[in-house]
Amino acid sequence: MSEHPDFKTEPVPGLPEELPTGESILWQGRPVAWRLAFDALWLKWVLVYFAVLIVWRIGASASVMPLGAALGTAVPLLVLALVVSAVLYGVAMWQAKSTLYTITTARVVMRIGAAVSMTLNLPLTKVKAANVAIGRGGSGTITLEMDSPERLSLFMLWPHNRPWHINRPQPALRCVADAQSVAAHLGDAAEIMMSHPKIVAAPVTEGVPA
Repeated sequence: MSEHPDFKTEPVPGLPEELPTGESILWQGRPVAWRLAFDALWLKWVLVYFAVLIVWRIGASASVMPLGAALGTAVPLLVLALVVSAVLYGVAMWQAKSTLYTITTARVVMRIGAAVSMTLNLPLTKVKAANVAIGRGGSGTITLEMDSPERLSLFMLWPHNRPWHINRPQPALRCVADAQSVAAHLGDAAEIMMSHPKIVAAPVTEGVPA
């Protein structure tokens, strides 16, 4: 699959710069397009809405005309449903192709944005908790609860955010395949960070033993 031309300047796919010495990539992946369409773009509820309209239209028409003619009255609604569904699925494919999630031994990097690309660097030291929601087929969403005073913009994150958290949006690896395995990689990265103690250089006062 060819990369988006805007990303050809990336030194490492999905990363804004080369990894520092000692940091390595544990996992990279994208959202599953059809899951993104159903979960983030509400394609399922759009289909349900049009199905209800079509059934109602046929039922109402069948009371005043033959069934064959009543079925014909629902054709415009069926065409509209197909067009809307195609548009939503196209948006989901565009979002999935322009997105690349990366888990390294020190951070989570989210290259997101279909129209305007941006990169979020989320240090594991700032991740307070990770929540995993697994759906059918093993795909799912991993939400990162950040221990940071900075507030992320929902407009900036969408659709890579935890659903229904509007006031305090949380970044999420949305609709990734084999979410359980991805969560395990995130757990491994957290363990690696915890096993490396942070060393802070303290000032040395002359004449006082260290």
